[in-house]
Amino acid sequence: MFPFIYTVLLTFFYIVLIPFLLIISFKNKYKRSIPSRFFLFKNPSFKDKTIHFHSCSLGETLSLKPLIESFDKVNLSVITDTGFEAARKYSNADVRFLPFEIFLWFWLKPGRVLVVTEAELWYLLFYLSKKRGGKTFLINARISDRSYKSYLRLRWFYKKIFENIDFVFAQTETDRERLKTLGAKNVEVAGNIKLAVKPVITKSYEKPKKRVIVAASTHEPEEEIIFTAWLKNNKDSVLVIVPRHPERFDEVDELLSSRCKAERLSYHRFSQKSSFDADVVLVDKMGELINIYTISDLVILGGSFVNVGGHNPLEPAFFNKPIISGKNIYNQKESYSYVGGIELIEADELEEVFEKKDFKPTKIVAKADIKKILKKIKEAYDVV
Repeated sequence: MFPFIYTVLLTFFYIVLIPFLLIISFKNKYKRSIPSRFFLFKNPSFKDKTIHFHSCSLGETLSLKPLIESFDKVNLSVITDTGFEAARKYSNADVRFLPFEIFLWFWLKPGRVLVVTEAELWYLLFYLSKKRGGKTFLINARISDRSYKSYLRLRWFYKKIFENIDFVFAQTETDRERLKTLGAKNVEVAGNIKLAVKPVITKSYEKPKKRVIVAASTHEPEEEIIFTAWLKNNKDSVLVIVPRHPERFDEVDELLSSRCKAERLSYHRFSQKSSFDADVVLVDKMGELINIYTISDLVILGGSFVNVGGHNPLEPAFFNKPIISGKNIYNQKESYSYVGGIELIEADELEEVFEKKDFKPTKIVAKADIKKILKKIKEAYDVV
């Protein structure tokens, strides 16, 4: 009875939510994902009965590359627009937005294997995939310190989910024990699969003579904090600011253009001029951060000087770039443990950082066993 009761409750919730969904569907961030996920607009079922990968957003979708490319044809569902754009770049993938759960009863066709990344614990996705004869996997699974208490409060519900998951690959031993507490079975540790995916450089840029300082994946008010600290020692460097969310590009542009005008500094938006021949550059184009890391001398990792919980440091570490981070990294503790040489500071210490001339490079000090995961998936795929 639980799947039926769960679906009925979700349906009532969906009906109440419809007016709100219609309103936010006009926002650029959601104009494609909301109609597709909640109204099935241009979002038909998958055509082929093959392996089904599911991820949430950009990072998770990119992390699946070694697995997706090991099969001739896959189905790939995502949640966000950025994940959808990344998914479309896989030539062997049939890509869809994952619909809201109540629609999965008729949208989700029988498949051979379901592979879900990280924390995408959708009950009906696993239940229906399992009920219709498929093997189910949760890979790269992790539970942060902050989230664990919330998971425990709903342990009864997560136990229902894990009843329908055949195999789990956790990032760490700590994650393994936490997942088992929630009811997960057949749990193995394989590391973070993002370690197995090297960033792909899509464009090369000329490095300016000055030092290039990249403020990456910033949130409000980190742009203001970093700019103000950099201003005290800005003579020999270019400050490149890359906001985390594209919907904030105009807001950050207004801030930087105003501050630069007042300080008589040169400034431009990267979408208008793809160069770094200015004192300050706002990168307002998606997919450029990897390319910019290659010419950077120092990376200031955003999301860590405010209560966001940090962002993944692996990408700049792949290039051995010096990384400065705030101390609010509770969502990324494991990722930070994979990288040696990151300097953690308070926001009010940034000014001292910009006074330095030399920084220690970082390096990745951990590995992921992607072969173990792929072997188990292929075994299940061949048996089903």
